[in-house]
Amino acid sequence: MSYNKVNQSIMLKKVFGSAVFGVEATTITVEVNVDTGIGYHLVGLPDNAIKESNYRIAAALQNNGYKIPGKKIIINMSPADLRKEGSAYDLTLAIGILAASKQIQAENLEDFLIMGELSLDGKLQPIKGVLPIAIKAQEEGFKGFILPKENAKEAAIVSGLDVYGVENIKEVIHYFDKGEALIPTIINVEEEFNKNLNFPEFDFSDVKGQESIKRCMEIAAAGGHNIILIGPPGAGKTMLAKRLPSILPPMTIQEALETTKIHSVAGRVKANSGIMAQRPFRSPHHTISNVALVGGGSYPQPGEISLSHNGVLFLDELPEFKREVLEVMRQPLEDREVTISRAKFTVTYPSSFMLVASMNPSPGGYFNDPDAPVTSSPAEMQRYLSKVSGPLLDRIDIHIEVTPVPFEKLSEERKGETSVEIRKRVIQAREFQTQRFAESELVHYNAQMNTKQIRKYCVLDEASKSLLKTAMDRLNLSARAYDRILKVSRTIADLEGSADIKGSHISEAIQYRSLDREGWLG
Repeated sequence: MSYNKVNQSIMLKKVFGSAVFGVEATTITVEVNVDTGIGYHLVGLPDNAIKESNYRIAAALQNNGYKIPGKKIIINMSPADLRKEGSAYDLTLAIGILAASKQIQAENLEDFLIMGELSLDGKLQPIKGVLPIAIKAQEEGFKGFILPKENAKEAAIVSGLDVYGVENIKEVIHYFDKGEALIPTIINVEEEFNKNLNFPEFDFSDVKGQESIKRCMEIAAAGGHNIILIGPPGAGKTMLAKRLPSILPPMTIQEALETTKIHSVAGRVKANSGIMAQRPFRSPHHTISNVALVGGGSYPQPGEISLSHNGVLFLDELPEFKREVLEVMRQPLEDREVTISRAKFTVTYPSSFMLVASMNPSPGGYFNDPDAPVTSSPAEMQRYLSKVSGPLLDRIDIHIEVTPVPFEKLSEERKGETSVEIRKRVIQAREFQTQRFAESELVHYNAQMNTKQIRKYCVLDEASKSLLKTAMDRLNLSARAYDRILKVSRTIADLEGSADIKGSHISEAIQYRSLDREGWLG
């Protein structure tokens, strides 16, 4: 008899949340046990933000006509050996406490995954990592996902899962307790994806003049080549770089999901927006730290190179970046992923991006210009340029000098070619490459070719070989320039729809190796 009395006074409820590690989610079971006695005990490796949640939950419940019962509450977040962080468990814990203390009836609680940060008045604040959480919830067979309204569109990308965006804890309480319906968020992924595809934010038609640079950008986009723009201040380097994503081939649905996932984990998906249709363009400041660029931290987060996955990473004023920051980029540029290791776990973030860098030709901004307002001594110039020499430059295929646009061109009314028109040619060139590398899992476009593939796909006739040899001798091009020229000439041939590399392709590719010439980098 006494055993039954004790048993009746213990009330246990399970409610489900989720934790994100890298770009994958793990389901967290929150067990709430209400017993006779007094006290509030939260276990299972919660961080400070979760430990403080009882104050937010108490105020939110109080302001909505409910309360944390004055009993002994034990909450376990399982698996207990996995570190949980952030304020996104507020709603999970609050609903668990209400259900376990019988303040609400919640028969079907285990069918749902519930996440959200609470304000003191019970309103819900947006959370991070919603897309990987929704993917995991769908995989594990949950019927629904209840979360803040601002995140609902992002989660609704996942089919086969009912997504309920709510504004206040009251809506969740009334749904479980009184059966008041919640309206699911439904989006047409294809429609969302295609909506912004042909309306890029920055368009090449805005650029006056600079035809040779536009051509260079087109070649870089067609072959996935990394590129560096060298020119004085105000020549239009940043303007051109910002428009590069608009001529890259449209993202596939798979690429868009990958990209949205990374931005979701970092909390960078815009409020009330679903899938990311445009390729990302990231432009970190030159004072950036290693961790911010590559990712990491005590609770690892994706860095700028992962946020630019499937898009463009733009490093403006390359020599101003700290040398060690540039050095840590070498491995991600080769492997197209970043692995961050800690004592207890390892996370991997994808980082397949196009690198676009820009730099002034000298510390003062002007190179060998007698009319320049600022001049630099040879020693200053050598010190400035030596910051980017070596292995990083080895991974950049195209170097191009950008000159200021003359007034006549600036004042022209005629509009240039649009990004959509240029993109058509880029897509066509990429289709040739897709067929060429169909058997290779790691290589998708020309810039990724290894030495063996260069020998196979970049065969030159005698006239082209002779031209390349003469250019290398006369311009004193380094050995590393040889493979780069072949890769770029292969892309130029693809843009023309030519199966063979011709002399004209080689001669154009040679022009794009400015920094290898004598007198630039020593």
